[in-house]
Amino acid sequence: MDAFQDHYPENVSHCYGCGSLNTHGHQIKTVWDGDETVTRFQPEPFHTAVPGFTYGGLIASLIDCHSTGTAAAAMYRQAGRGMDSLPAFRFVTGSLHVDFLKPTPLTTLEIRGTVKEIKGRKVVVSTTVFADGVATARGEVVAVQMPESFGQS
Repeated sequence: MDAFQDHYPENVSHCYGCGSLNTHGHQIKTVWDGDETVTRFQPEPFHTAVPGFTYGGLIASLIDCHSTGTAAAAMYRQAGRGMDSLPAFRFVTGSLHVDFLKPTPLTTLEIRGTVKEIKGRKVVVSTTVFADGVATARGEVVAVQMPESFGQS
């Protein structure tokens, strides 16, 4: 199954968190799992906060990009369109709130998102980060649809 990010147009594929064209970024890959979305990500040793634990800024960025990708996929789903159809639905972060529930071990993370609301050009997504099946962080993102001209030269 193709990830949402595999369908992003080239002009908006440079994001540090989810852009396939950013060789230094996370390059996350998100897919539907029923009514939830899921991303799996393996932090590297340089993502360490203290030995054995993942840096909180990485966790916040994973929640951010997972949520904006979820917002795009939700809009396509609502419109009954394939993610490769144009015009592209792409989102930026209007707000990001993260609660750190407990330290996140430096292990493969599972990030799961749920669409809470779609209203006009805004999508609210609730996202939880799991490490070894334990919720370690929870976030809410208000994603705002970007205009078609955003990112154009």
